[in-house]
Amino acid sequence: MLTLLHIKNVVLIDQMSLEFKSGLSALTGETGAGKSILLDSLGLALGMRAEAGLVRKGTEQAVVSAEFDLANDHPVFNLLKEQGVEAVSPLIMRRILGADGRSRGFINDEPVSISFMKEVGDSLVDIHGQFETYGLLNPATHRQMLDLYAENEELLNDIQSAYQKMKEAEVALVDAKDKASRAAENEAYLRASVEELEKLSPEEGEEGDLLDKRRFLQNREAILEVLGFSVESLGGENGADIQIGQVMRALSRQTDKIGDEKLAPVHEALERAAIEVQEACRLIENLQYQFGGEGMTLDVIEDRLYALRGVARKHGCQCDDLPRLRIEMGDKLKLVDYQENIIADLEKTIRAAKLDYQKIAEKLHDRREVAAEKIDKAVNIELKPLKLERAVFETQVARNENENTWTSYGFDNVQFRVSTNAGSDFGPLNKIASGGEMARFMLALKVVLAEASKIRGVYVFDEIDTGVGGATASAIGARLGKLATAHQVMVVTHSPQVASRAASHWVVSKASGGTRVTPLDRSSREEEIARMLAGAEITAEARAAASKLLEAS
Repeated sequence: MLTLLHIKNVVLIDQMSLEFKSGLSALTGETGAGKSILLDSLGLALGMRAEAGLVRKGTEQAVVSAEFDLANDHPVFNLLKEQGVEAVSPLIMRRILGADGRSRGFINDEPVSISFMKEVGDSLVDIHGQFETYGLLNPATHRQMLDLYAENEELLNDIQSAYQKMKEAEVALVDAKDKASRAAENEAYLRASVEELEKLSPEEGEEGDLLDKRRFLQNREAILEVLGFSVESLGGENGADIQIGQVMRALSRQTDKIGDEKLAPVHEALERAAIEVQEACRLIENLQYQFGGEGMTLDVIEDRLYALRGVARKHGCQCDDLPRLRIEMGDKLKLVDYQENIIADLEKTIRAAKLDYQKIAEKLHDRREVAAEKIDKAVNIELKPLKLERAVFETQVARNENENTWTSYGFDNVQFRVSTNAGSDFGPLNKIASGGEMARFMLALKVVLAEASKIRGVYVFDEIDTGVGGATASAIGARLGKLATAHQVMVVTHSPQVASRAASHWVVSKASGGTRVTPLDRSSREEEIARMLAGAEITAEARAAASKLLEAS
C-alpha cells in the first residue's frame, strides 16, 4: 500500500507530506483548489509523463517521493531484481523534475530509467480518470486480466514452455534444411575433407604433446651421455661404490692399531654412503631406461607435425580445432547422406511439440470461457445500480485458427466489449461509451477483477462520479467501499455520497502560499460534506443530511 507521498515545488505546492492509510481515502475540495496537482505529483513518482510546467515558478526543480509498504511476495520485487535494484520494503520511488523539463528517477535511492520507473509504477498503482486511455481500455491487457481472474498461472507456465519447445524445433528444422542445402552444394569438398580428417585422426592437444616430445628427443643424446657418465662414476670399475669398499677394507686392516671404538663411527658412515650411492645408481639407471627406450623418432614427430599443420592451414584454423572440425564436417555430410531421415525426425518433433501446445491451449481456452462467463455475470450485476441498466458487458474469447499468430499465451484473442443499449452492437469500451459511462464500466469491472487478485493493490479514481448524483453516486460509493475492503483505494470526488464512505478524508483548499491539504476529523468531515451538499451557504438541513450520510456509511 501507499503510505507516504512527499511533494516539493510542484505547481502551487511549496512542500507537503501526506500519510495514507488502508481502506478508502477521499480527496474533496472546490474546483481549482489543486486536487489534480496531487494526482499529477503521484504520477510523477510513478514514472508518468512530466512537463516543465509542473515545476513551481521561481524554483529550479520539483521533487516527489512515494513510499510503499509491500508484502514479501509482491511481483514488483522480481521486476526489481531483474534490473539489479535493491528489492526491499518500504519501496521508495523518487522523481526529480528540472525547470528545463529534464527529469531523473530513483528507486530505493538507485538511479533508474524513467521507462523502468513507469513499469514499476504500473505494477504498484492503478490510476483511472474519466478519460483514461490506458490500463483496461487497452485490449492488450484483457487477456492478462482474464487469466488472473481464472487463476491460470500454472497453465500459462506450461504453455510458455510448450511454445518455446515448438519454436526451438521449428528453428532447428529451418537450420537443418539450410545446412543440408549448403552441404549438398559442397558435397565433393566435404567428402574429401572428412576422408582426409578421418585418415589424419587428429586429437585435441596433440600439437603441444608433439612439440614436447620433439624438444626431448632433440636433447636426448646429451641427457643419456650425462646419465652414462654418472652411472660409471658411481658404480663403474673405478666408481665411488668400489672406492668406498676399498676404503672400508683398508681401514679394517688397521683396526688393532687405530682402535675399534674410533673406527666404528667411520665404518657406519661409509656403510650409509655405500647404500646411498647404490640407490643413486639405481635411480639414474631407471632414467637411462626411460630416456633410452623405444618410441617415436624425431623424423616421425616432424612428419606428424607437418601433416597436422598443413591440414589446419588448409581449413584456416588451429591444429587443436581439427577434432571439432572433423565432427562438424562429418555432421554436415550426414545431412547430405541422411537428409530425408534427419528432416523427417525434426518434422516429427515439431508435430509432437505442436500437439502438446494445442492440448494446453485448449485447456486454457476452456478455462477462459468459463471465467469469462463468471466475469460477465458479475459485471452485469454491478451495472444496474450504476445507472447502466440498459448496458451489457461481454468478454469475448475468440479462438485464432491461424498458427502463425499463436503466442506463448495460447491461441485466444480476448477483448472486453459492451453494448450500451439493448439490441445495439458490441464494441470496445472507449468506442462505445461516453466518459462518464466509461468510468462506471471501469469501476464495475475493477470491483469484479479485484476480488480475484491475491496481491493487495492501490487504486486511484479521479472524479469518476462526475455528472451523476443521488442513487447512482451512492452506488459508486458503495462499490468503492467494497473494493477498499481488499485493496487501498483513493478517490478524488465532488460527490458527498462517495466522500461519506471514506475511512480517511482530506480537503484540498487554496491558501496564500498555494495549495493546502487538511485531514478531517468527524466534525470537520460533517461540515465538508454539508458544503458539498449545500454549496457556499451551509444550512442546518445540509448538516443534518451530512450527519445522516456519515452514520449510514
